[in-house]
Amino acid sequence: MKRGKKYLESAKLVDRTKLYEPKEAFELIKKIAKAKFDETVEAHIKLGVDSRHADQQVRGAVVLPHGTGKTVKVLVFAKGDKAKEAEENGADYVGAEELVEKIQKENWFDFDVVVATPNMMGIVGRLGRLLGPKGLMPNPKAGTVTMDVGKAIKDIKAGKIEYRLDKTNIIHCPIGKVSFDQEKLTENFKTLMGAIIKAKPAAAKGQYLRSVVVASTMGPGIKINPAKVVD
Repeated sequence: MKRGKKYLESAKLVDRTKLYEPKEAFELIKKIAKAKFDETVEAHIKLGVDSRHADQQVRGAVVLPHGTGKTVKVLVFAKGDKAKEAEENGADYVGAEELVEKIQKENWFDFDVVVATPNMMGIVGRLGRLLGPKGLMPNPKAGTVTMDVGKAIKDIKAGKIEYRLDKTNIIHCPIGKVSFDQEKLTENFKTLMGAIIKAKPAAAKGQYLRSVVVASTMGPGIKINPAKVVD
């Protein structure tokens, strides 16, 4: 893969043989970020589990103490009082069958998170093939299928993120922006890692945290010592 000049300059400052402390890693990310926009800082965690087995799935949600730095658009499937509750708590879009139709017919995806009350999952299920691949399908484990839509919206707006394994047993999550100070990035990272460690399946054998890498959108990966992620 051909890399740009700025990336190569940044990569020279990263010791590929070293496992960094979290604080040190985020100081380095801020130092080497070269893009003209406020890059997202992401964590990539490879786990010692097999996502093909139901009893080794790792999935959940956590509210980052300092948010992600991103303005999140929330779509809520609800009716009656719950629709009103969603509107009063800052949902960007609220509706039922008409929103299903809009997504199906117009290929409309101007939202980042979908919340639904349990009684709406019958109609939301029609969107499985469209929402599923984009990671937008509401899920009870992530707290996005709930009767408490007000709290769900507030948590999401405050910085709640969902974590889940991909097919290669890696979790990818945003944990802030390069403009965040090192302390905020470190706290967000440790909050995420604490949740992932707590979610360790009973069926997981051997080393659970195989590798932990953090990087900005346009920057090189920096390896973090798995033994130091929540110290």
